Amino acid sequence: MSIRHGLLALLEQGPRYGSQLRSEFESRTGATWPLNVGQVYTTLNRLERDGMVVQSGEDEAGHALYASTEAGRTELRNWFRTPVDRSSPPRDELAIKLAMAVRAPGVDIRAVIQSQRHHTVRAMQDYTRLKTQALASIESGGSQERDDVAWLLVLEQLIFQTEAEARWLDHCEVRLIRLSAAAAERGAEAPSAAGGPPPDGRTGGSGPPDGTAEPVRTGPAGRRSTA
Repeated sequence: MSIRHGLLALLEQGPRYGSQLRSEFESRTGATWPLNVGQVYTTLNRLERDGMVVQSGEDEAGHALYASTEAGRTELRNWFRTPVDRSSPPRDELAIKLAMAVRAPGVDIRAVIQSQRHHTVRAMQDYTRLKTQALASIESGGSQERDDVAWLLVLEQLIFQTEAEARWLDHCEVRLIRLSAAAAERGAEAPSAAGGPPPDGRTGGSGPPDGTAEPVRTGPAGRRSTA
């Protein structure tokens, strides 16, 4: 998430001060990407240096207000028009973990997959519950309806993401089973990482999680927060 562009988008609605921008940013994203005030002011200082925001007086409480310039508005429009670059994907800890587990001695990669699947499915269930709450809030026509719509879109992205992760984990397990069987047929040593049944005796599928999965924690108003 570009904090820089997120702040510019919020300033399109009028001058804001630092902690106000922080609060509105987290409200829009349901605290999925929490900010601290230091990050906000560091970003504002850089935007001011680049001519994209200017200080615009103070409010009644003495807070320094910032406003977007024409250069800032142009930068924001370009951001909205430009697709997010996927040619250099961010590092994915889970993909790295499984890649390392394949050759790590004494590690049952299928146990690693099962453990992650339980956590992923639990997260998906929590996101779905929060989605239901967001929809109910939108339908009630509350004063924060626009923020609830923004939060709903974020939640649905998280749901799609966890669904895809669960399917990928199923695929990984099936792939390891097939590779192990093929190696055995050739008389070669089967990869140790693929050996042995999964902890619960299943061979795939995203069944209901057990009690070991870590639930998603939520912030104020039932919204998700991170540790």
